[in-house]
Amino acid sequence: MRQDCKYFESRTYPNGDTVRKCDLDLAPEAPWRCPDDCPKYTKRMVDVNWNHGTLVTPATPPEPASLGEDDSIASLLDEAEDIINAAVPRVQAEVEADRNQGGGRFRRLFGRKKRR
Repeated sequence: MRQDCKYFESRTYPNGDTVRKCDLDLAPEAPWRCPDDCPKYTKRMVDVNWNHGTLVTPATPPEPASLGEDDSIASLLDEAEDIINAAVPRVQAEVEADRNQGGGRFRRLFGRKKRR
């Protein structure tokens, strides 16, 4: 990926896992490569991330042999995103219904008991 793009983000977690991604979700083959003709590529001019760990981003894992041969990766990610997007309204409705029934599960479990 183009680490000099202002939309590139890399984050390493305490367990050693590293996430490399495009903040605009325009790199379906992340973390290995960005599209060659990405319309939003913008060279990073100043690094304003004040929370620095090491100065070197950990090495990217080896690129799979099948990467870039077809659109299967982008299609798979699009299908996964569609599944998540379809679930969001249902989950929001469940949360809202739970809130309307007396404040939610946590209040019923841990809330103060009403005095008579």
